Amino acid sequence: MLCCIDVGNTNIVIGISMNENWIAKWRIQTVKEKMPDEYAVLFKTLLAEKNISILDINKVIISTVVPQLKPTFNEMFRRYRGVNPIFLGPGIKSGIKIRTDNPKEVGADLVADAVAAYNRYQSGCIVVDFGTATTFSAISSEAELLGVAIAPGLEVSANALSLKAAQLPMIDLIAPKNCIGTNTIDSLRSGIIYGYVGLVEGLVRRIKEVVGREASVIATGGLSRIIAPLTNCIDEVDMELTLEGLKIIAEKN
Repeated sequence: MLCCIDVGNTNIVIGISMNENWIAKWRIQTVKEKMPDEYAVLFKTLLAEKNISILDINKVIISTVVPQLKPTFNEMFRRYRGVNPIFLGPGIKSGIKIRTDNPKEVGADLVADAVAAYNRYQSGCIVVDFGTATTFSAISSEAELLGVAIAPGLEVSANALSLKAAQLPMIDLIAPKNCIGTNTIDSLRSGIIYGYVGLVEGLVRRIKEVVGREASVIATGGLSRIIAPLTNCIDEVDMELTLEGLKIIAEKN
């Protein structure tokens, strides 16, 4: 069995694959302070719910944008399973050429996203990953990651507005029926959510001028469920796109 793990700033997504099929997936909260033993207990509990033993896993691949959790997961799998995880980064074959000024700066999750998207479309495409930050990755028809645009995430934007404006409350991210609010809560929701839709549509339009106007746009990440239904610029939503990319990369290594 193959275990794929995407460690993000907010969530950790875990997938177990056997014979190229996903047999289990989980999304848990990222806790940077947890020790290897604590993550091991949680991981074993999740596996047990699917009647899987940690000993059934013979390969592990991990992408992480949280550097302090890399040694945590490395120790966990070495101690409890006796395997050395593959950490997506320099030196790992991905099939994607990174054309940025400093390829080492590109987040491992973005590389996995690009691999999965290009593998699916086999042509120029754009990945919009809605997480703590929202990233727009431009992939050429020649399997090149041309660059990335990074914007504050939807929740980060909403929280920052509430923290900086004393009279504006925290809100749930629910799209109002109208783009013009008639009360404070709906006004906030309208400005943040529909304003964010405008941000996404504007950046996608500009990136298509570089990648090609026919480029497919795929969205991923936990917050994609809020924005994707409100715009026609997104062709497809795949919440586990990063895991799919990790699985493809594991096969190459």
